[in-house]
Amino acid sequence: MEASAAPLMSHLIELRQRLMWAVAAFFVAFILCYALSAHIFNLLVVPFQWAVDWHGLGNDEVRFIYTAPQEFFFTRIKIAAFGGLVLAFPVIAGQLYRFIAPGLYKNERQAFVPYLVATPVLFLLGAAMVYLMVIPMAMWFFLSMEQTGGDGMASIQHLPKVSEYLGLIMTLIFAFGLVFQLPVAITLLARAGIVSVQGLVDKRKYAIVFAFVAAAILTPPDPLTQIGLAVPTILLYELSILSARQIEKQRRKAGEETADEGAGGEGDDSASS
Repeated sequence: MEASAAPLMSHLIELRQRLMWAVAAFFVAFILCYALSAHIFNLLVVPFQWAVDWHGLGNDEVRFIYTAPQEFFFTRIKIAAFGGLVLAFPVIAGQLYRFIAPGLYKNERQAFVPYLVATPVLFLLGAAMVYLMVIPMAMWFFLSMEQTGGDGMASIQHLPKVSEYLGLIMTLIFAFGLVFQLPVAITLLARAGIVSVQGLVDKRKYAIVFAFVAAAILTPPDPLTQIGLAVPTILLYELSILSARQIEKQRRKAGEETADEGAGGEGDDSASS
Protein backbone atom coordinates (compact mmCIF):
# COMPACT_ATOMS: atom_id res chain seq x y z
CA MET A 1 0.00 0.00 0.00
CA GLU A 2 2.82 2.43 0.86
CA ALA A 3 4.61 1.62 -2.41
CA SER A 4 1.45 2.32 -4.45
CA ALA A 5 0.65 5.48 -2.51
CA ALA A 6 3.93 7.18 -3.47
CA PRO A 7 3.33 7.07 -7.28
CA LEU A 8 -0.27 8.19 -6.74
CA MET A 9 0.88 11.18 -4.72
CA SER A 10 3.45 12.13 -7.37
CA HIS A 11 0.75 11.95 -10.07
CA LEU A 12 -1.54 14.16 -8.00
CA ILE A 13 1.25 16.70 -7.47
CA GLU A 14 1.98 16.74 -11.19
CA LEU A 15 -1.75 17.10 -11.96
CA ARG A 16 -1.94 20.06 -9.60
CA GLN A 17 1.00 21.71 -11.34
CA ARG A 18 -0.57 21.15 -14.77
CA LEU A 19 -3.87 22.60 -13.57
CA MET A 20 -2.09 25.63 -12.12
CA TRP A 21 -0.39 26.32 -15.46
CA ALA A 22 -3.71 25.91 -17.29
CA VAL A 23 -5.55 28.22 -14.88
CA ALA A 24 -2.74 30.79 -15.07
CA ALA A 25 -2.89 30.77 -18.89
CA PHE A 26 -6.66 31.22 -18.80
CA PHE A 27 -6.37 34.06 -16.27
CA VAL A 28 -3.80 35.94 -18.38
CA ALA A 29 -5.89 35.44 -21.53
CA PHE A 30 -9.03 36.53 -19.62
CA ILE A 31 -7.41 39.80 -18.50
CA LEU A 32 -6.17 40.48 -22.03
CA CYS A 33 -9.58 39.78 -23.60
CA TYR A 34 -11.38 41.90 -21.01
CA ALA A 35 -9.10 44.84 -21.78
CA LEU A 36 -9.99 44.41 -25.45
CA SER A 37 -13.60 43.30 -24.91
CA ALA A 38 -15.15 46.47 -26.37
CA HIS A 39 -13.04 46.11 -29.52
CA ILE A 40 -13.86 42.40 -29.71
CA PHE A 41 -17.58 43.17 -29.50
CA ASN A 42 -17.23 45.76 -32.27
CA LEU A 43 -15.48 43.11 -34.34
CA LEU A 44 -18.36 40.71 -33.72
CA VAL A 45 -20.79 43.38 -34.94
CA VAL A 46 -19.22 43.36 -38.43
CA PRO A 47 -21.42 40.45 -39.70
CA PHE A 48 -24.47 42.42 -38.56
CA GLN A 49 -23.21 45.40 -40.56
CA TRP A 50 -22.91 43.17 -43.62
CA ALA A 51 -26.54 42.09 -43.21
CA VAL A 52 -27.61 45.75 -42.90
CA ASP A 53 -25.75 46.58 -46.11
CA TRP A 54 -27.44 43.67 -47.90
CA HIS A 55 -30.79 45.21 -47.01
CA GLY A 56 -29.65 48.59 -48.29
CA LEU A 57 -30.16 50.21 -44.88
CA GLY A 58 -28.06 53.03 -43.47
CA ASN A 59 -25.39 52.73 -40.80
CA ASP A 60 -27.84 54.21 -38.29
CA GLU A 61 -29.55 50.81 -38.29
CA VAL A 62 -26.47 49.25 -36.67
CA ARG A 63 -27.30 49.96 -33.05
CA PHE A 64 -27.66 47.90 -29.90
CA ILE A 65 -29.28 48.47 -26.56
CA TYR A 66 -28.95 47.18 -23.02
CA THR A 67 -31.88 47.38 -20.64
CA ALA A 68 -30.06 46.81 -17.34
CA PRO A 69 -27.23 48.96 -15.98
CA GLN A 70 -24.94 45.94 -15.49
CA GLU A 71 -25.84 44.17 -18.74
CA PHE A 72 -22.98 45.41 -20.91
CA PHE A 73 -20.49 44.84 -18.08
CA PHE A 74 -21.48 41.17 -17.81
CA THR A 75 -21.45 40.98 -21.60
CA ARG A 76 -17.81 42.05 -21.54
CA ILE A 77 -17.15 39.43 -18.84
CA LYS A 78 -18.62 36.76 -21.11
CA ILE A 79 -16.52 37.97 -24.01
CA ALA A 80 -13.39 37.82 -21.85
CA ALA A 81 -14.22 34.34 -20.55
CA PHE A 82 -15.00 32.91 -23.99
CA GLY A 83 -12.02 34.60 -25.64
CA GLY A 84 -9.72 33.62 -22.78
CA LEU A 85 -10.73 29.99 -23.10
CA VAL A 86 -10.07 30.04 -26.85
CA LEU A 87 -6.68 31.73 -26.47
CA ALA A 88 -5.61 29.51 -23.58
CA PHE A 89 -6.75 26.26 -25.22
CA PRO A 90 -3.32 25.43 -26.74
CA VAL A 91 -1.72 25.75 -23.29
CA ILE A 92 -4.51 23.75 -21.62
CA ALA A 93 -4.35 21.01 -24.27
CA GLY A 94 -0.55 20.96 -24.04
CA GLN A 95 -0.63 20.53 -20.27
CA LEU A 96 -3.18 17.74 -20.63
CA TYR A 97 -1.02 16.01 -23.21
CA ARG A 98 2.10 16.32 -21.04
CA PHE A 99 0.23 14.75 -18.15
CA ILE A 100 -1.01 11.69 -20.04
CA ALA A 101 1.93 11.29 -22.47
CA PRO A 102 4.17 9.32 -20.02
CA GLY A 103 1.47 6.64 -19.84
CA LEU A 104 1.32 6.18 -23.61
CA TYR A 105 3.48 4.10 -25.91
CA LYS A 106 5.63 5.93 -28.45
CA ASN A 107 3.37 5.02 -31.37
CA GLU A 108 0.33 6.12 -29.35
CA ARG A 109 1.95 9.51 -28.64
CA GLN A 110 2.77 9.96 -32.32
CA ALA A 111 -0.82 9.09 -33.25
CA PHE A 112 -2.27 11.43 -30.62
CA VAL A 113 -0.38 14.60 -31.62
CA PRO A 114 -2.12 15.15 -35.02
CA TYR A 115 -5.53 15.06 -33.34
CA LEU A 116 -4.31 17.50 -30.72
CA VAL A 117 -3.38 19.91 -33.51
CA ALA A 118 -6.49 19.27 -35.60
CA THR A 119 -8.92 20.02 -32.75
CA PRO A 120 -8.28 23.79 -32.47
CA VAL A 121 -7.86 24.13 -36.24
CA LEU A 122 -11.26 22.57 -36.91
CA PHE A 123 -12.83 24.66 -34.15
CA LEU A 124 -11.47 27.84 -35.74
CA LEU A 125 -12.80 26.72 -39.12
CA GLY A 126 -16.25 26.31 -37.58
CA ALA A 127 -15.99 29.73 -35.93
CA ALA A 128 -14.89 31.29 -39.24
CA MET A 129 -17.89 29.78 -40.99
CA VAL A 130 -20.18 31.28 -38.34
CA TYR A 131 -18.56 34.69 -38.65
CA LEU A 132 -18.36 34.85 -42.45
CA MET A 133 -21.55 33.05 -43.50
CA VAL A 134 -24.00 31.97 -40.84
CA ILE A 135 -24.34 35.16 -38.77
CA PRO A 136 -24.71 37.48 -41.79
CA MET A 137 -27.38 35.21 -43.31
CA ALA A 138 -29.20 34.85 -39.97
CA MET A 139 -29.20 38.60 -39.31
CA TRP A 140 -30.32 39.26 -42.89
CA PHE A 141 -33.26 36.92 -42.27
CA PHE A 142 -34.13 38.59 -38.96
CA LEU A 143 -33.89 42.08 -40.46
CA SER A 144 -36.40 41.06 -43.12
CA MET A 145 -38.99 40.82 -40.35
CA GLU A 146 -38.97 44.60 -39.85
CA GLN A 147 -41.98 46.72 -40.79
CA THR A 148 -41.63 50.36 -41.72
CA GLY A 149 -45.19 51.14 -40.71
CA GLY A 150 -47.91 52.89 -42.65
CA ASP A 151 -51.62 52.53 -43.27
CA GLY A 152 -52.87 49.78 -41.00
CA MET A 153 -49.34 48.56 -40.22
CA ALA A 154 -47.37 49.05 -37.04
CA SER A 155 -43.76 50.17 -37.14
CA ILE A 156 -41.60 47.26 -36.00
CA GLN A 157 -37.85 47.83 -35.74
CA HIS A 158 -35.05 45.44 -34.89
CA LEU A 159 -33.23 46.68 -31.76
CA PRO A 160 -30.99 43.82 -30.56
CA LYS A 161 -29.66 43.72 -27.02
CA VAL A 162 -25.92 43.39 -26.59
CA SER A 163 -26.26 40.31 -24.36
CA GLU A 164 -28.66 38.52 -26.71
CA TYR A 165 -26.54 39.23 -29.79
CA LEU A 166 -23.42 37.96 -28.01
CA GLY A 167 -25.34 34.92 -26.76
CA LEU A 168 -26.42 34.12 -30.32
CA ILE A 169 -22.87 34.32 -31.67
CA MET A 170 -21.40 32.31 -28.79
CA THR A 171 -24.06 29.60 -29.19
CA LEU A 172 -23.43 29.31 -32.92
CA ILE A 173 -19.63 29.30 -32.52
CA PHE A 174 -19.88 26.58 -29.88
CA ALA A 175 -22.32 24.54 -32.01
CA PHE A 176 -20.26 24.76 -35.19
CA GLY A 177 -16.99 24.27 -33.33
CA LEU A 178 -18.39 21.13 -31.71
CA VAL A 179 -19.74 19.78 -34.99
CA PHE A 180 -16.42 20.38 -36.74
CA GLN A 181 -14.80 17.99 -34.22
CA LEU A 182 -16.75 15.13 -35.83
CA PRO A 183 -13.86 13.91 -38.01
CA VAL A 184 -11.52 13.89 -35.02
CA ALA A 185 -13.98 11.98 -32.83
CA ILE A 186 -14.90 9.37 -35.44
CA THR A 187 -11.28 8.91 -36.51
CA LEU A 188 -10.24 8.24 -32.92
CA LEU A 189 -13.11 5.76 -32.53
CA ALA A 190 -12.08 4.05 -35.75
CA ARG A 191 -8.46 3.85 -34.62
CA ALA A 192 -9.62 2.29 -31.35
CA GLY A 193 -11.70 -0.24 -33.29
CA ILE A 194 -15.00 0.94 -31.79
CA VAL A 195 -16.55 1.91 -35.14
CA SER A 196 -16.04 0.54 -38.63
CA VAL A 197 -16.44 1.98 -42.10
CA GLN A 198 -19.29 -0.39 -42.92
CA GLY A 199 -21.09 0.60 -39.73
CA LEU A 200 -20.71 4.30 -40.55
CA VAL A 201 -22.01 3.72 -44.07
CA ASP A 202 -24.98 1.73 -42.80
CA LYS A 203 -25.90 4.50 -40.34
CA ARG A 204 -25.55 7.32 -42.86
CA LYS A 205 -29.31 7.87 -43.15
CA TYR A 206 -29.63 8.14 -39.37
CA ALA A 207 -26.70 10.57 -39.30
CA ILE A 208 -28.45 12.81 -41.84
CA VAL A 209 -31.63 12.89 -39.76
CA PHE A 210 -29.62 13.53 -36.58
CA ALA A 211 -27.75 16.39 -38.31
CA PHE A 212 -30.97 18.25 -39.05
CA VAL A 213 -32.40 17.53 -35.58
CA ALA A 214 -29.23 18.80 -33.91
CA ALA A 215 -29.25 21.88 -36.15
CA ALA A 216 -32.85 22.61 -35.16
CA ILE A 217 -31.92 22.38 -31.46
CA LEU A 218 -28.59 24.23 -31.49
CA THR A 219 -29.42 27.10 -33.85
CA PRO A 220 -32.08 29.84 -33.95
CA PRO A 221 -35.42 28.90 -35.52
CA ASP A 222 -34.67 30.10 -39.02
CA PRO A 223 -34.13 27.77 -41.99
CA LEU A 224 -30.93 29.43 -43.25
CA THR A 225 -29.01 28.88 -40.03
CA GLN A 226 -30.31 25.34 -39.59
CA ILE A 227 -29.34 24.35 -43.12
CA GLY A 228 -26.00 26.14 -42.64
CA LEU A 229 -25.22 23.78 -39.74
CA ALA A 230 -26.83 20.57 -41.06
CA VAL A 231 -25.10 20.55 -44.46
CA PRO A 232 -21.53 20.92 -43.08
CA THR A 233 -22.33 18.23 -40.51
CA ILE A 234 -23.26 15.79 -43.26
CA LEU A 235 -20.14 16.69 -45.25
CA LEU A 236 -17.97 16.22 -42.18
CA TYR A 237 -19.59 12.82 -41.59
CA GLU A 238 -18.63 11.79 -45.13
CA LEU A 239 -15.10 13.07 -44.49
CA SER A 240 -15.01 10.98 -41.32
CA ILE A 241 -15.93 7.88 -43.34
CA LEU A 242 -13.00 8.53 -45.69
CA SER A 243 -10.66 8.98 -42.72
CA ALA A 244 -11.89 5.78 -41.10
CA ARG A 245 -11.45 3.90 -44.38
CA GLN A 246 -7.84 5.10 -44.57
CA ILE A 247 -7.21 3.88 -41.02
CA GLU A 248 -8.64 0.46 -41.83
CA LYS A 249 -6.38 0.23 -44.89
CA GLN A 250 -3.35 1.07 -42.75
CA ARG A 251 -4.37 -1.48 -40.13
CA ARG A 252 -4.90 -4.15 -42.82
CA LYS A 253 -1.53 -3.36 -44.41
CA ALA A 254 0.23 -3.55 -41.04
CA GLY A 255 -1.44 -6.90 -40.35
CA GLU A 256 -0.31 -8.29 -43.70
CA GLU A 257 3.27 -7.14 -43.08
CA THR A 258 3.24 -8.76 -39.65
CA ALA A 259 1.89 -12.00 -41.15
CA ASP A 260 4.58 -11.96 -43.86
CA GLU A 261 7.31 -11.44 -41.27
CA GLY A 262 5.93 -14.30 -39.20
CA ALA A 263 5.77 -16.58 -42.24
CA GLY A 264 9.35 -15.64 -43.18
CA GLY A 265 10.56 -16.39 -39.67
CA GLU A 266 8.90 -19.82 -39.68
CA GLY A 267 10.53 -20.61 -43.06
CA ASP A 268 13.97 -19.68 -41.75
CA ASP A 269 13.46 -21.88 -38.66
CA SER A 270 12.40 -24.89 -40.73
CA ALA A 271 15.35 -24.40 -43.09
CA SER A 272 17.82 -24.22 -40.24
CA SER A 273 16.35 -27.34 -38.64
